[in-house]
Amino acid sequence: MTPETLVTLADGAVRGSRVGDLLSWRGIPYAQPPVGPLRLRAPQPVQPWTGELDATRFGNAACQAPRGAFTGSRERLAISEDCLTLNVIAPAARSATPRPVMVFVHGGAYTLGTSALSLYGGQSLVRRGDVVYVSLNYRLGSLGYLDFSAFSTPARRFDSNLGLRDQVAALEWVQRNIAAFGGDPGNVTVFGESAGGNAVTTLLATPASRGLFAQAIAQSSAPDLVVDAPRAAEWAARFVELLGADADSAAAALDAATPAELGRTGNRLSRETLHASPGLHVFGPVVDGDFLPTHPLDAYESGAAQRVPLIIGTNDREGALFPRFLDGLPTNPDRIDRMFALTDEAARDRVVSAYPGYPGERAAVDLGGDLTFWYPSIQIAQAHSRFAPTYSYRFDFAPRLARVSGFDATHAVELLSVFDQVDTPLGRAYTALGGRRGLRLVSDAVQRHWLHFARHGEPLPSWPQYDERERATTIFDVPTRVEHDPRRERRLAWEGYAGYRTPVCP
Repeated sequence: MTPETLVTLADGAVRGSRVGDLLSWRGIPYAQPPVGPLRLRAPQPVQPWTGELDATRFGNAACQAPRGAFTGSRERLAISEDCLTLNVIAPAARSATPRPVMVFVHGGAYTLGTSALSLYGGQSLVRRGDVVYVSLNYRLGSLGYLDFSAFSTPARRFDSNLGLRDQVAALEWVQRNIAAFGGDPGNVTVFGESAGGNAVTTLLATPASRGLFAQAIAQSSAPDLVVDAPRAAEWAARFVELLGADADSAAAALDAATPAELGRTGNRLSRETLHASPGLHVFGPVVDGDFLPTHPLDAYESGAAQRVPLIIGTNDREGALFPRFLDGLPTNPDRIDRMFALTDEAARDRVVSAYPGYPGERAAVDLGGDLTFWYPSIQIAQAHSRFAPTYSYRFDFAPRLARVSGFDATHAVELLSVFDQVDTPLGRAYTALGGRRGLRLVSDAVQRHWLHFARHGEPLPSWPQYDERERATTIFDVPTRVEHDPRRERRLAWEGYAGYRTPVCP
């Protein structure tokens, strides 16, 4: 132990560890454990402690299927409702000025994942950018992203948007405590991927998060996977029914069920929803009219979203990963036809005509990926650009292994570049058939832009701002370049399609 690993926070002292040129603190609580009477309640402030809290081990993973809680290739964390912790990494060297802070929100469809995943370590960003890095856990699945508030009783209250509230509580913790680690609370960048990207685009539309960060990066967000209150209430009622309860016994049943029972019930509800309404996902933020007053896409359109600099983008073929590993998108003609029939049947022919080869598998997969990730991200970029600096990207780099396997630059592969995994076992496996030099070049470009953005609120000058006239988009590939209005035909084909969301009239 070294003296610099002992840090005094607002709630007590924490003892971390030194690893070479870095200082690390793990498993720091940012809210009370949401257990017992705090299950399905908004996060509550940490109870101060005396003495030194051991912050050398990761906290528990949020409740999820066991396969989601791996930290690397083999090690798996304990899974528990007691999961509201975060981790901090900082350079060991002293700095005369506070360092920029980067706060990462992990992905996993709001049903799996942990900040302890080795991929999310953040050490490369800390070393290269001289930043303080924070990663956090938040409640998942039924315990974090279903709205049971309609089943509240005078004796037992349930709150909405629990996972989103957890993320806000973590950002509030950063504001109170990050200076003790050498970080600048006035220069916080929140960034995330997939569900974490959705968290970022939602946080900008969440009034409670205002002032908690200075800029944001949304990687492969699915911005439209936010549900309105009536549909959320229907899902909650069906969940209670599947749990074997009714409106009168719901509160007691939700309290008595084990996390495993809640997880199994959530899985059943999720499968039913995918079959009945392709393109909908039961776990996600809820437009409750309170904590999340309006749908994020509407907030961006009206200018109500926080007017902070934003990087937003997606990968070349987002959908390619899902049919083989995460089958939850409308990526086949049957689901696509049912989706349009339920939402906007007149748009079907217009949209599918923009995907040559449809109803072939590749075209259908790309349509489902664009629907979920790419087009709503374009909607946010164009709306946000009217009010704040906005930067759009597409990640195209794919080594030979990714191309011959048919994945190409699919969902999540940009994480290898953001966290510089070139020389790790994962990076070596990914480039086993060649492409190591290309991955190194792309990773260098991504990190330089991300870190410059975190320090200065803008990427490097080679990346122009996005606007609705030029639609300048940085394409991360070899070479990295700028294109204007890429995939214009697809964008125009999707215009006017609102999906399952009821458009808000101005």
